[in-house]
Amino acid sequence: MEEYFENELSKKFEEMIENNENYYFDTEEIEDIVIFYLEMGDINYAELAINYGLKLHPNSIELKVKQLEVFLELEQYVNARTLIEELKPTCSESTDFLVCCAKYYSNNGNPRKAIAFCEMALELHEEENFLHNFIADELHNLGDPFNALKHYKMALKHDPQDDYSLESVMMCYQQLNRHEEAEEFLQNYINQFPFSETAWFEMGQFYFNRKKHEKAIQSFDYLLAINSESAGVYANKAACYEALEQWQKAIEVYEEQLALEYTKAFTYYKIGLCYRAQKKNIEALQAFQKSLREDPQFYLSMMEQSDIYLEMKSMKEALHFAKEAVALNSNNIEFQKKLAYLYIDSGRFEESLTCLKKIVEADPTRFYSWYAYTEVMMLVGEYEDAITVLEKAIQIHERAELYYQLGNAYFNLKDEKNGQIALQKALELDPTLSDDMEEKYPYIKDQVAKEKSKKK
Repeated sequence: MEEYFENELSKKFEEMIENNENYYFDTEEIEDIVIFYLEMGDINYAELAINYGLKLHPNSIELKVKQLEVFLELEQYVNARTLIEELKPTCSESTDFLVCCAKYYSNNGNPRKAIAFCEMALELHEEENFLHNFIADELHNLGDPFNALKHYKMALKHDPQDDYSLESVMMCYQQLNRHEEAEEFLQNYINQFPFSETAWFEMGQFYFNRKKHEKAIQSFDYLLAINSESAGVYANKAACYEALEQWQKAIEVYEEQLALEYTKAFTYYKIGLCYRAQKKNIEALQAFQKSLREDPQFYLSMMEQSDIYLEMKSMKEALHFAKEAVALNSNNIEFQKKLAYLYIDSGRFEESLTCLKKIVEADPTRFYSWYAYTEVMMLVGEYEDAITVLEKAIQIHERAELYYQLGNAYFNLKDEKNGQIALQKALELDPTLSDDMEEKYPYIKDQVAKEKSKKK
């Protein structure tokens, strides 16, 4: 009923704004309108409402506290600070005001002062669940899960079915590595509230993280007995079967999940992965194809299809799906590597260069990415560009292989002086590589022999 009247009030307020008229609202009505807009996340209308209300009731302390809330939502901290100082003498016993002060200090990086205001508010014996959660959050942000745990438990005591408090208690136990206590706490909670979906989910997650997958499955089954339409729980249960390498059971659970979902692309993808784990490539392909019918841009399924076609020696299809996947997710370096390999394996060296360039730019710390990039550049005769890239690579990785490559590039460009300098450095760093490098780069063979003879 309260929500109904709040909606009616907000409609009346919006009608007034649209018609450019002035209606009368008492202070409680303005408060309700502002609260409605704050809860809806419509800060602009909340600001309009509070400003209008203060024109009607300029001395209302209650409305000024609501204005403080709006200032905080708008991150107008200078205005908020001024209003806090104005309200302090008259609002020391207002829970709403003290909470606003706590939010002000929390948002401005002073969690200890925020906690102090929450503790003052607790003395008024209102909103105790909210206040203990607030204190616990601040303590957690201070890196104190031990004391945060105490306050999350106090919050749960004041509202035993607060899912946020329950989840936070389990998070703190995990951070403190107090696993036996966590299990005992959850079991006691479930004994008290056996139909709590959150508690059974947390129990399932707890056992999953402890690699007790059979117990996790039992917990998820209890949850599904309470609510068989909890679509996400099926995924967690299936993940347990995957961890147990019971692939067919995982598929069966995913198929149950499909009946409840609107967007099924990811679930079909997971089914495909389960078939792949069983070496059932045809069934896997069918699942990935269904995934793409659900979402034609689901690039994960595209790349999996590419991998299967590669195993089946169907290079054309493998390359097609890899290109499609990279086109949709060009920043995925693993995808770029796979596509580069497929181009090289298909003899399409020039096309691989675009992928190889992205790879070295994304992660210049990997030596072999540079080595492959310059190798392909020389294969297609881009010796000048290869020298430029090799000079960059050598600044990061002073490796003999790169100097051998540099020498080869210079000799192919008939620049014997710089070629010899590069070879001297290569032989100095690792002479044992010379035989392999001569076989790979015949141009350097005579020059390596000359350099070795000089040292005798």
